[in-house]
Amino acid sequence: MADHFTSVRPDAPPPARRTIAVGVIRRSGGRTTTLTATQAGATGSIRPAVPQ
Repeated sequence: MADHFTSVRPDAPPPARRTIAVGVIRRSGGRTTTLTATQAGATGSIRPAVPQ
């Protein structure tokens, strides 16, 4: 098996990272459910639906 990290310098700065997030908004039964998830964790809320 090839070692893919042989050319990486140990004193090199870490690679740039992107923030990746997903989110869902669902409206049903007079409620709005919101969920957001990232690498750091997940958060959500349930609230009365807003008329559209």
